[in-house]
Parts: sequence; C-alpha cells; structure tokens
Amino acid sequence: MIPKPEKHSFHFRGDSHQLLTQVASTFGLVAQLDQSVVSRRVRFDLDDVNFYTAMAAACDVTGTFWTPLAEKQVLVAKETPENRRVLERMAMRTFEVSTATTPQEMLEITNVLRQIFEIRFIQQQAQSGLLIVRAPVELLDGATQFLETLGRSRPQVMFDVKVYEIDHQYTRNLGVHIPNTFTLYNIPAGYLAALTQLGGQNIQSLINSLIASGGINQANSTAISGLLAQLTGQQSSIFSTPLATFGGGLTLMGLSLDQLAVQLSLNESWVKLLDHATLRAGQGKDTTFRMGQRYPVINASFAPIFNTPAIAQVLQNGTFQAPIPSFSYEDLGLDIKVRPVISSTSSVDLTLELQLRTLAGQSVNGVPVIANRQYKASIRLPNGEPAMVASTLSESEALTMTGIPGLGAIPVLNKIATTNGKSTEDDELMIVITPQIVNLEPTRSAEIWLSK
Repeated sequence: MIPKPEKHSFHFRGDSHQLLTQVASTFGLVAQLDQSVVSRRVRFDLDDVNFYTAMAAACDVTGTFWTPLAEKQVLVAKETPENRRVLERMAMRTFEVSTATTPQEMLEITNVLRQIFEIRFIQQQAQSGLLIVRAPVELLDGATQFLETLGRSRPQVMFDVKVYEIDHQYTRNLGVHIPNTFTLYNIPAGYLAALTQLGGQNIQSLINSLIASGGINQANSTAISGLLAQLTGQQSSIFSTPLATFGGGLTLMGLSLDQLAVQLSLNESWVKLLDHATLRAGQGKDTTFRMGQRYPVINASFAPIFNTPAIAQVLQNGTFQAPIPSFSYEDLGLDIKVRPVISSTSSVDLTLELQLRTLAGQSVNGVPVIANRQYKASIRLPNGEPAMVASTLSESEALTMTGIPGLGAIPVLNKIATTNGKSTEDDELMIVITPQIVNLEPTRSAEIWLSK
C-alpha cells in the first residue's frame, strides 16, 4: 500500500461511510467497507496531516480499523477482537536474541513483548536463542526496533579493589624489682666454717675444707654427691643469692633474699598487608572476589569395626582400624560481591555484599567458633571515583603492675619500685573500590514510535 505523501486538512459533517471513503480517496486510495461498519452521522475536523494520522483519527471517530488489501486499496471493518483476528494483516519474523543466555532471560523478553506491544503469537526456542513473532506489521516493526536495542553489547565495569590490613602490636615493661621473697634454713656448723673459709676458693677447695672440719664424712659418697649438686646448681644453690646468718650453735640460721633487678624492655611490631585485585563485571551481573583460606572442621569420627589397640593386641588378629574422620571446609577471610548498574549520567550504582569470617579463638566440643561480620549497601559512584566502602578496627589494651603491695598506690613509687607492663594491639581492615566504565556505547533514544 502506497498512499500519497502530501498532507491535507479535513472539515467534514456527514455519514461515517462517506468520511472513511473521502479520507482514503484524498490520498489516492480506495476504501472497501466491510458490512460490519455501522453508518452514523459524525463530525470530523483535522488540519495538515498525512494519511496515517488522518485514517487513524477517522477510525477512532467511527469505531473501525483499517488494513491494507493492495497497493491502492484498504479494507475498513468494525473494531472488534474477532474482526482483528480474521481481517487484520499479519506478518511473521524470526529474531535471534544473543543477549538471552538462559531460559529465564528468554522468558523475560517474551513477557515484555506480550505486555508492552500486546503481541499474542510468540514462539520461543530457548536452546537456539530464537523468537518467532507473528503480529501486525506496525507492531512487528516496533518489536524489531526494541529487540535491536537489546542486541547492543552491554556496558561493563572494571573494579579496582584494594584491601588494606594493618596489625600493630606494642609491649612495654618498665620498673624495678625490689626483693620481696626470702628463704630461711638451718646451717650446720661445718657449712658455716666452709662459708667463712671459702673466700675466692673454688667448690673443690670448699669440699676439702668441709671434710677437714668434719662437716661431711669423706667415706659418705652420697653426701658428697648431694652437696656437689646443691653447690653447683645455679638456681637452688645457697651461694647464688646474698646470705645472712644469725643465731649460734644448733640454732644457726641462714637468711637469703632474691636479687634486685631492673627491667627495661620494649617490643613493637607492624604488619601491613595490601591485596590488590582487578575485577570486570557486566551490566547487572554479579562478580565475586574472595580472599582467605579454607579451614577444615571435623564433623564426625567413626571406625568400621568397634575395636581398640588393646583388644587387637589381645586377639592378635590385627583387626584394629584407625577412626576415619569426616571433614567439611569453611571459607575464612573476606568475600566481596558486587553488582554494577550504569545510569544514564555515567554513574555506577553498586550493590555491595561484604562478609568477613574469622576464627573466634575458642571452640565448643572441639569445633572452632567462627566469627562472622557482614555489610550490605547500595551506593552510587561517579565514573573513576574511589570509595572506602568498609573499614573495621579492633583495639585491645592490657596494663599490668608487679611489685610489693601498697607501693603501687603511691604516685611516685609505683613507677620506680614496681614493674609496669603495657600491651596494646590494633587491627585495621580497609577496603577501597574504584569503578571504571568500559565498553559504553553512545546513549540512544529509548522511544519507539509506531506508525499506522
């Protein structure tokens, strides 16, 4: 069907049959009216329009629709679903939908064609990615334009992910240890003589002096061995610490105190880790970045035959079998799941899911407890702008003081006469994500016009 391309104006008062015939003849066409068209008086005013606009308006006024029959002939019938089904001219096209990779995506495209374009006859072949559509030509042209926009490659986003982990440990011990323990013991007379005679002598000279003074019997080798062990021991020897004596005769006593010590120690460590990953994700597609390890957890332990090594040894048949453990692996570390959606302003809408799983340092019936922290959010970032999406910091501090009771409450002496210890630990985890849009085609109009 080829109508004249010029535009005309209409100011009509009269019968609906005459209106339809006049509009068609004005553009060089012949209108054949179906017997279902009802004759009634109408009023029609329209200025400077082409054939498709004028014929659509005339059909709205008269309650009819038209369909082409030949190059210069159209058929006009009453607007009813039955007439549409029987008389309307239909066309059929086959589309290859390369963007639909799953049956679910194919079904979504089919539902869009049925709901927006009101196309009823659609056959889908999900395995080959084909859609067979049968509809009026104008609707089929609109559906074609819509499916062509889907055929464009989806934009993609490059993610630059940086994970910073800082572990700082600090330990300090400062103070003076004042002797606060003593040992009291009895000293035989022979030992005292040896003490007074020892001077700069060695241990062998001391033993000879004890034998000469009668402190020990030379024939008693057991006593000599025990004395040697006591004197040569660095911790238990009575000569390793200062010694004071008091009393006399059978009641001669010895008193020894521990040593005066000054402690100055400092231990500090920094551990800085940086994990850098580059991810690429398509429009509306999920991408996952996982950093960590898989930790084995024993679920059960069993043996095919109830037996023990003792029973197998008694039976002497070698039937003992070691228990067979059952393991499951838990993912520990950091999981990042990102879904990007590119807006019309070249910004990136991110749906983020972060999960951090670590060992809690304790267990229940031998099964370790896993600490779990999660973060979910949706943010919008301009193209190329970094964002710190998560930061976690744990701090612990421990203060200790060792000394004589009472001195720790005195403001000055608690720093001098006691040993003060301080231990701190800081753990920090920071995640920075920078999106960069790639493969972005120029923006096109999303409007689809149907011509009738």
